[in-house]
Amino acid sequence: MSHIFPKSANRLPLQIIIFLVVFGGIVTAATTYYATPKYTRIGYAPVQPVPFSHAKHNGELGIDCRYCHSTVEKAGHAAVPTAQTCMNCHSQVKNQSPLLAPVRASYESGDPVEWVRVHQAPDYVYFDHSVHVNRGVSCVECHGQINEMEVVTHSKPLSMGFCLDCHRDPAPRLRDPKLVTQLDWKHPGGEDGQRADGEKFIHDWNIHPPQSCSGCHR
Repeated sequence: MSHIFPKSANRLPLQIIIFLVVFGGIVTAATTYYATPKYTRIGYAPVQPVPFSHAKHNGELGIDCRYCHSTVEKAGHAAVPTAQTCMNCHSQVKNQSPLLAPVRASYESGDPVEWVRVHQAPDYVYFDHSVHVNRGVSCVECHGQINEMEVVTHSKPLSMGFCLDCHRDPAPRLRDPKLVTQLDWKHPGGEDGQRADGEKFIHDWNIHPPQSCSGCHR
């Protein structure tokens, strides 16, 4: 009597199980990587080796963003302050605080403090801080109201769509470059005044969206 199913069918249940395990692993890995705050970044607020409050230093004490991030106006990246910058104040203020031990150790050894990066663009993206800052894009447009943050939190998606929305209609997000680091600043004319000034800046600076982007991403 001939067999209805070939002998190879005996391996089918095992193959199905292996497939489901592999498929489940791929789905789990993809979900963990792409659908968590560490990837989407929104709400990502890692624990840092030294607790640093922007609300205290910038919001309350009024320390200008450029004092610590000294390259934002002249370089593509925003420099992370060295221990020397911190010790300019903390050699006198709270100079024995155990919370600042990593800063003192860095200052003495020359090794950098191991800060955990919060804002990270993909490797294929080139973002130039100086270009944006010098054209009136405030820190709050990409980083949120960081002057109110006790812990730096990733509050904007910084996705391609986020960037393109701004590049297609930059006027509401532009201000006088002198006001870029005044993070609480609001236009006295409200949203309409903000847009009107932004459009004037675009005209005066002869800014045009890059055709290579606007032509494809519509």
